[in-house]
Amino acid sequence: MMKYLSLIVLFILMSCGNKEDILLPKSDKTIVSNIEDHSPIYIFFRTNDKDTLTEVNRKNSIITTNWIFNIDKRLPLRIVIPQVMKLQDKKRKEKAHKNEKAENYYSYADSIGKNMAFIPFTKVYYKLEKPSGTSIFFNKKNEILVNNVIVKQEELEGYLENKADKSTLYQLCFDKEMSFDSYLKNIIFLHSIKLETNENFIF
Repeated sequence: MMKYLSLIVLFILMSCGNKEDILLPKSDKTIVSNIEDHSPIYIFFRTNDKDTLTEVNRKNSIITTNWIFNIDKRLPLRIVIPQVMKLQDKKRKEKAHKNEKAENYYSYADSIGKNMAFIPFTKVYYKLEKPSGTSIFFNKKNEILVNNVIVKQEELEGYLENKADKSTLYQLCFDKEMSFDSYLKNIIFLHSIKLETNENFIF
């Protein structure tokens, strides 16, 4: 247990002689358990007076490998997602050494299996705006709103299945003040009910 806590819940990075820590999100299930040929990217939680900031360390990232994003769970989406978008864009625009099979993953801790786990997000495009159309909105209070109607998480799949128009395309939306921890838990939940899209709206 202590080994699990030290390696996963409190992620330690020795960088330039300084000890850095990242508190990883936790979930009760593993989506991907092992990734070969990967490079780490770290996004740290920082504060300056009352402001919350990010610090990105990608000096060990290799463009042709799978990228593992180790992101502090305390960071709000409004400041962490723009950093993720910049890194995604850099990898997508790479021409000289592009590897079409290389993926991007978020790391987290499986609190049941006591192991490091990962979820892919290579095909996700983030948009910092409110979409038009039918939306499923996850707010910072951990409420789910389907077109402004609050639906309990355990009832969401059945609620959507009972809708008259089965062809409706839902836009997945997330409160910009939501923590990365809550966001990742929601993404893992959506994966479990097979409700995923290539666009995530953050506003």
